[in-house]
Amino acid sequence: MTILLPGLLDTDAIRKDFPILDRVVHDGKKLVYLDNAATSQKPRQVLDVLNAHYERHNANVHRGVHVLAEEATALYEGARDKIAAFINAPSRDEVIFTKNASESLNLVANMLAWADEPYRVDHETEIVITEMEHHSNIVPWQLLAQRSGAKLKWFGLTDDGRLDLSNIDEIITEKTKVVSFVLVSNILGTVNPVEAIVRRAQEVGALVVVDASQAAPHMPLDVQALQADFVAFTGHKMCGPDGIGVLWGRQELLEDLPPFLGGGEMIETVSMHSSTYAPAPHKFEAGTPPIAQAVGLGAAVDYLTSIGMENIARHEHAITEYAIRRLQEVPDLRIIGPTTAEDRGAAVSFTLGDIHPHDVGQVLDEQGIAVRVGHHCARPVCLRYGIPATTRASFYLYSTPGEVDALIEGLEHVRNFFG
Repeated sequence: MTILLPGLLDTDAIRKDFPILDRVVHDGKKLVYLDNAATSQKPRQVLDVLNAHYERHNANVHRGVHVLAEEATALYEGARDKIAAFINAPSRDEVIFTKNASESLNLVANMLAWADEPYRVDHETEIVITEMEHHSNIVPWQLLAQRSGAKLKWFGLTDDGRLDLSNIDEIITEKTKVVSFVLVSNILGTVNPVEAIVRRAQEVGALVVVDASQAAPHMPLDVQALQADFVAFTGHKMCGPDGIGVLWGRQELLEDLPPFLGGGEMIETVSMHSSTYAPAPHKFEAGTPPIAQAVGLGAAVDYLTSIGMENIARHEHAITEYAIRRLQEVPDLRIIGPTTAEDRGAAVSFTLGDIHPHDVGQVLDEQGIAVRVGHHCARPVCLRYGIPATTRASFYLYSTPGEVDALIEGLEHVRNFFG
């Protein structure tokens, strides 16, 4: 039965672009891929660009005058242009390529560790994060706090999976140097109230870092509208290759802050006594960069733009709303996070009675249904809600209501299997 929901994309057409979605697994069962928060699948348009790059244009960038080097450089820097337009960056020079969002966030933390005033984090300052962060936005700040003596503070969570901002003036104070938080939670699905947090941070002169890893693939991302100082995201969750991430930073900050990694390409001059550095973004891209990966991410941006991020957001909202409604029909199932689709992303985590999530995931896999199980690199969330782990189903532009129904049928099978 075909289920019609307002706002759905033409998934029949879109799914033809993704070869892996035609796979069958476990003796002929059709693959139902619901692990998109971990990584997305890749369309032919990206795969073809990657193949063409290696077959026709493969060379190192910025360093050669032969035709392949010039072509590779043009493709690599062209990808930077595409990313800048995709996130509405004021300048292409504000787009730094990294290997993933984790590296982007670590880059910011280390820049602030080595910075001079007024940006330096030290024992007289405070760092603010939240309890719903991915480990990639917790551990770098813990390391910075340990090494600098700064105090680490965080916002807690409400029972329904939202940030508790009731004490925002006590958490973000005149001592706060940096506030770093996720735009969309990878485990709870919560879309956070950026404006309120940024406004308070700006009142006290703190820098704002936003982890947009679960936002950039799913909704329009406008770094100017966010009014943050740094925004990090990763390519493999947005139809791009593995091994490529992005850090956007305000131009004046990138000019003032020191580099984290040293080596080739990030220098202006080098002597045995000292070095000077190239301007941003190259100052922060030491060594041979992820060239093919950046080119592939540029192709992914082209693909997403052709569909329209507003259209993708509407589609996922409809799918998520339908999934939440169907999941609430399953006996003993508890959604961890908001139980409506309002201000919510496309990842839904849940527990199923006293059945361990790893058992749930394994039985679902036997039916061809791919979900994620565990703490999703967000263990403090599991501790907050008194659970060891969750099962997470996450959706994307190619997800269908039929796949939601397959998940519900699979969960009924899990319940029957475990009695």
